[in-house]
Amino acid sequence: MRILLENKDFKPPMAMRRKLLFVMLVFIVGFAALFGRMIYIQTAHGDMLQARAYEQHTRDRLIRPDRGNIYDRNGIALASTLTVATVSVIRAQVQDANLVAETLANALDMDFDEVLTKVNRRVALERIKSHVDLGIANELRRLDIPGIIIDEDVARVYPFNSLAAQVIGFVGIDNQGIIGLEAKYDEFLAGQLGKILTETDARGIEFPDSEAIRVPPVDGFNLITTLDSTIQHFAQQTIAKAVEAKQATRGAIIVINPQTGEILALANEPTFDLNEPFLINNDDLATVWETFDQSQQMHHLNQMWRNFVINDTYEPGSTFKIITSAAGLQEGVIGLDTMFVCAGFRQIGGHTIRCWRSPRSHGSLNFLQGVENSCNPVFMEIGERLGAELLHDWLGRFGFNERTGVDLPGEAVGIMFAPENIGPVEVATISFGQGFQITPLQLLRASAAAVNGGYMITPHVGHKIVDNDGMLVEEFFHPRGRQVISPDISDTMKEVLESVVYVGTGNRSYIPGYRIGGKTATSQKLPRGSGRYISSFLTFAPAEDPQIMALVIIDEPKGAYYGGQVAGPVMKELLSSVLPYLEIEPIFNEEELQMDGVGQVVVPNVANINLAAARHTLHQLGLETVTMGSGRVVDMQFPLDGEMVNQGTRVILYLRE
Repeated sequence: MRILLENKDFKPPMAMRRKLLFVMLVFIVGFAALFGRMIYIQTAHGDMLQARAYEQHTRDRLIRPDRGNIYDRNGIALASTLTVATVSVIRAQVQDANLVAETLANALDMDFDEVLTKVNRRVALERIKSHVDLGIANELRRLDIPGIIIDEDVARVYPFNSLAAQVIGFVGIDNQGIIGLEAKYDEFLAGQLGKILTETDARGIEFPDSEAIRVPPVDGFNLITTLDSTIQHFAQQTIAKAVEAKQATRGAIIVINPQTGEILALANEPTFDLNEPFLINNDDLATVWETFDQSQQMHHLNQMWRNFVINDTYEPGSTFKIITSAAGLQEGVIGLDTMFVCAGFRQIGGHTIRCWRSPRSHGSLNFLQGVENSCNPVFMEIGERLGAELLHDWLGRFGFNERTGVDLPGEAVGIMFAPENIGPVEVATISFGQGFQITPLQLLRASAAAVNGGYMITPHVGHKIVDNDGMLVEEFFHPRGRQVISPDISDTMKEVLESVVYVGTGNRSYIPGYRIGGKTATSQKLPRGSGRYISSFLTFAPAEDPQIMALVIIDEPKGAYYGGQVAGPVMKELLSSVLPYLEIEPIFNEEELQMDGVGQVVVPNVANINLAAARHTLHQLGLETVTMGSGRVVDMQFPLDGEMVNQGTRVILYLRE
């Protein structure tokens, strides 16, 4: 070999030169490919890789934004956000795990072993406790123990605890809406997360000279609702008292504006505490709660959270006669003076269908008297005159085959007969509200159309979205829908339903000075003959120009169960508070002025005095009282002193210690 190399005239053979050339070409092509790949990565993925490298050398801790508030129509906060802290541990920075665990366990009132287990977990960041009081968090921050991290946090607070719980809803641990308005309007309320970025080495330890970068969160927007917290208080206290008195399974009150569809109040009983949404509200279940598995517990919690006036259907019973009446009048198959005969029953399709008054009967009566007495045979005949096809068509016109469009999650829709399955018996039972199911909100929507001039409405709670400066972000419009009956027929319906309250089955809700229309109902639950009923009453006022419409439902009352007997007094109690609050003035006729307890009085000033003395003063004047808040001294009152009100009016007393 040495000889060959020393020979300057030596030339490599052709085969060797080809091999060298091939190796050089491979090297050049490979280098070009690598260089091209490098250029491609730098241009196409450079930003992404740079961000990933930055992420590997930094630690980010999330900052939750302030969730937007939820307000009633008068600007009273129904849900708000409280600034708190989250306490976490960065394991790589912990120098003494026992010291960290002992300090946190004592400060946060937690079990030492539980905290120590969390401290020793081999994760970048371990959350120890959320929603920590700022005073405690600041004390921990002052101790400056390596590894303990204090971050900004927020907690959702519901000032009125259980008020409108199924409507407002609540948030989960991640501040995301779970049910109700919190879920429906989450995209507006939630805001955007912020971050705290710190530079670390490969072991997760922060560089001593590095400065944390704070990316601030973006706070959520605020929701203004149509709810009136005062009317909601009235409704909630009234239905709670009624359910307890009748030992009922549950109950509800809904109050809407029949002209616009605005929901002023929606109260379910039993309710639950929005600040403790996972605390079961049933004492019997609470005693055996720990024996349930997770799926069983969630089933019971979902039942507690359920807004049954929207999520569930029921047979409406005689309140549906409002719809049958409107359809019959609009089609011209009946008039106010059309005569009927009630024998206590009717034979239809081989079946005996009885009047509620059976074995007695109503005898000969006209249509108006039939409505006043809620006579089933009268409505069976109206249904017969309409016929199966037309009756089914009217169910659709009044919206029973569609959702109302309410802005709350989980709305159910009515369960209707298919047209081909409606025979003579079905026509008869549908006409007085049996054999099919609807939601209470569907009934309210259709009944509103019967008395507001004939127009369908969209029940709703959300009014508008505003920022923290009160500037409008978005407004929700709910214009009137299709017209289903003429204004003249609507005016007739108002007169007919007013007579139900004045002289008919709804007379227990009669309030001197006020023109109120309505319809009672007693719905027999399935299976028939089980002895289980739903008592209900739908009213509106003032009858000549309805501004509010309310529905009371008492599910499975014990003892007396007729709608007029059970729900009538409940409705009277509600309207006795709501109508004066809405400044709807009473107009007394001569007969009413002679009644006991009728008349007006001047409200005295009871602010800043003992609650017992305030009640005594007001009761002497024939005024009722309702309290809000806790304490023994009256802080404020409504109506204010000096105002002229009716005897029997409820005065709201706001308390303080």
